[in-house]
Amino acid sequence: MLLGRWLAAAGLVVLTGAAVGAYTMGPAAGDGPAGGVATPADGPVGAAVGETSPSGGAPAAVGVQPPNGAAVAATPRPTATADPLLSGKRRITIVRVGAFESGLALLDGGRLAEVDDDRGRQVFVPSPVGPGQFLIKAYHGGGTGQPVCWQVRNPGDSRPLYVRGATCRADDPAQRFEITAVADGGPREYLISNRWAYLRDSARSGLILEELGDAPPASSFRFNDTGPAPRR
Repeated sequence: MLLGRWLAAAGLVVLTGAAVGAYTMGPAAGDGPAGGVATPADGPVGAAVGETSPSGGAPAAVGVQPPNGAAVAATPRPTATADPLLSGKRRITIVRVGAFESGLALLDGGRLAEVDDDRGRQVFVPSPVGPGQFLIKAYHGGGTGQPVCWQVRNPGDSRPLYVRGATCRADDPAQRFEITAVADGGPREYLISNRWAYLRDSARSGLILEELGDAPPASSFRFNDTGPAPRR
C-alpha cells in the first residue's frame, strides 16, 4: 500500500511540472509572439500608430530608417535654382519689396542703389557659379556693353558693407551671392546674401549688407523677367 501511494504521488508531481512548463514556455522563433499577444503580420516595422504613406507602403515619418540605412527624405522644399530667371539665360530687373517707383541700379563708378530714373546699370543676369551661388552681372539698358559684377565692399571704420561694381571673377568670394526664395513670399521674391550678410535697405545708409544673427532679414526683392540674357 505505501509503495503504491508513493508511486501515485510521484506521477502527480511529474504531470504538474509538465503542465507548468507548457504554460510558461514561449513559442519557437517565427511561430508568433510569446504570451499569446497578437501582432499584425503585414504592418511595417517601426511605423508609428496611424502613420502610413499615401501608397500604403512603409511610413514616411521622420526618423524611420529603411533597410539600406538611409534616412527617409522629407518633402523637398522648392529651391531658388529651379527658377529659369536664375539659369544665367534671362535678364531681369530687381525691385525691393515695399519700394515705391524705384528699382536697383549699379551706379557708374559707384555702388548699388535704388533709383527712380534711368541712371546706371539696371539690367541684371544672375549666373550660377556653384550650388546656390551666383555672379550677378550688371548691364546697361537692354543688356548692352560688357558686364560688371556685384562685389561686396567693406569700407572699414565700422561703416556697413555695401555692393559696388567690379570686373567679374567667379573665384572671388565677395562676388558669389546666395539667392534664396522667401518662405510664403510672393512670386519670384528672394533674399540676397553674401557669406551670411543680407542685402537690406537702411534709412540712413541706403542698400547695405548686414549680418542679422537670429533676426529675420529686413528686405526682400522681386525679380522681373525682361528677356533673354546677352550672348556673352
